[in-house]
Formats: sequence, C-alpha cells, structure tokens
Amino acid sequence: MARKKFELEVEVHASPAFLYNYISNPSGLSEWFADNVNSRGEKFTFLWNGVEEVAYLIKTKFDEYVRFRWEDDGNTKYYFEIKIVEDELTNDVSLVVTDFAEPDEVEESRDLWLSQLEDLKHVIGSV
Repeated sequence: MARKKFELEVEVHASPAFLYNYISNPSGLSEWFADNVNSRGEKFTFLWNGVEEVAYLIKTKFDEYVRFRWEDDGNTKYYFEIKIVEDELTNDVSLVVTDFAEPDEVEESRDLWLSQLEDLKHVIGSV
C-alpha cells in the first residue's frame, strides 16, 4: 500500500537562523526530536528508547529547510522535511513538516509530529 503524503504547520516564535540549528544538526535535534542524534557526514543516527534509526540528509538549504530519507526507505520517493517559513508581511515564522505515512497511520503520525514540535517550542522558549 502506498504511503500518503501529509503536511502540518506550526507557528514558532524564533528567527529562521536560530531554528535552523535545531532542525539541522545533531545537538539541536537531540534536544527535541530524538533522545540522541549522531551524524557522520550525511548519515544521521537517531536513538529513541534504545532503538536506533538511520536517516540520510538528502537535501538542505541554510536557514530554510532540511530533508531526510530513512535508511529503510532506500531509493523510494519517501522523505521527511522540516521547512522554516517566514511571512514577508508579518515576519511570523512557522515550521512546515512534510512526511509520509500509511493511510491508516496519518493521524497518529501528525499527532507525533505535533507533540515533537511542541517539545521544540518548549526547548527554545517559544511556548
């Protein structure tokens, strides 16, 4: 069964440059996304409750976005992306997450992302 693409957007009170460090490097990701994160080049190892998952940084643009592909997804079209969006008129900053999930797991995946993004907001004092 093909996975379904979904997006969610959460407003975050922080500058794009500040946020980029939390979405693009192991120490920043370790504070909100996973229990621990290590990287060697484009290979990122995420640790949750003693379970390791590997993802590769497949695309990035400084202060704008990161895109990862899980090792298990190999050469598929599936990825997850965290994009920083700044409104030109209001200067409001949001994080837009794009991910893929099995059709019956989309709601659960969205809820997990929302929970993790709330953790990020708490870590950076944007609550």
